[in-house]
Amino acid sequence: MRILVMAAGSHGDVAPYTGLGAHLRAAGHQVALAAPEAFGTMVTDSGLDFRPLPADPRANPSDSGGGRSGLLAKAAAFIDRLGDGLADAAVPGADLLLLATTTAPLGWHLAEAMDIPSLGVYLQPTLPTREFPPVVGTTRSLGRWGNRAAGALGQRVVDRLHADAARRLRSRLGLPARSQTAQRRARERANWPVLHGFSPTLVPRPADWREGLRVVGPWWPHVPADYRLPAEVEDFLQAGPPPVFIGFGSMAAGQGERLSALAVDALRRAGVRGILQSGWAGLAADGDDVLTVGELPHSDLFPRMAAAVHHAGAGTSAATLRAGIPSVPVPVLADQPFWAARLTHLGTAPPPIPHARLTAEHLAHAIRQAVEDPTHRTRAVAAAGLVAREDGADRVAEVVDRMC
Repeated sequence: MRILVMAAGSHGDVAPYTGLGAHLRAAGHQVALAAPEAFGTMVTDSGLDFRPLPADPRANPSDSGGGRSGLLAKAAAFIDRLGDGLADAAVPGADLLLLATTTAPLGWHLAEAMDIPSLGVYLQPTLPTREFPPVVGTTRSLGRWGNRAAGALGQRVVDRLHADAARRLRSRLGLPARSQTAQRRARERANWPVLHGFSPTLVPRPADWREGLRVVGPWWPHVPADYRLPAEVEDFLQAGPPPVFIGFGSMAAGQGERLSALAVDALRRAGVRGILQSGWAGLAADGDDVLTVGELPHSDLFPRMAAAVHHAGAGTSAATLRAGIPSVPVPVLADQPFWAARLTHLGTAPPPIPHARLTAEHLAHAIRQAVEDPTHRTRAVAAAGLVAREDGADRVAEVVDRMC
């Protein structure tokens, strides 16, 4: 079967689909991944065909500039560019579309025009539920009725953001006019299947979700079987006790100098060694007790860490559980406060430090809590044992085989 996976956004929004695609390819399918051009090498190195999307991940909605109104404006601009890109990526054809959270609202129209089935493969629990509020917004429960109502309102906001792009896309595809809300409701009535690639250990499946919504466990970024950490990293790891990882992924662009100084200060206050991952913030520091690295697989690096300070993206949060290490979550925006709160609730992390309130003193205190309180490590190791038995990619492959 020719499978086209469509994912858009930053590194954390795309990388897990390289592992999912590689798993499906190993099962005998022909797999292409449509993603922003910046990730072309990452995709082809995973053995997948690459179909570029024009959306620039460095200008995507994860950029926090301008507050909520600025975030919505950036999201609208991102969606506007995405529509034509998805249509172009679909031109070579496919027998099945796998749609990420960011591509599903427009991908539904493509599947209709191509007359092929589609399957949701989401990294976030975005569908309304009584059990928690929308993943983008407050982390405080609004009550069972309020949570569900807020989730429905969030769906309407998503529909409005996609309305113009969907209208233009349907016109290009020769489809009759249909509102974005009508398209979403039609998918709901048809019990459109969505498989969620996060751990039920972290977020159990809500009891009030419809039948077609499943939580199947994580799928992980592709890493070659013969991968080894760089020699300088191995040398640093062997030169002393396990260090603390600090990285903010695709967050905090342009804040590298301030955050680097803050991180080094916090590490020294806490009395621990550290590995800084440069990321989009551009973290960098030198010293006997600090090493700066570029993009490295969390699957190989995290098990060697004492704890991880991170922005609480979906993928990084899952990677800390997989490695069995405590977290120090520093959420910035979007779904990150949700995942940060989940880690704290699970007991694998001290209370989150919102990025806007981050200081060296607060960070040092949280690092000491994560490293010195044995409860966090014990619960992280217990979670790792559960996550090890979850194989989200295999569950997706089973559904794909049934669809075949």
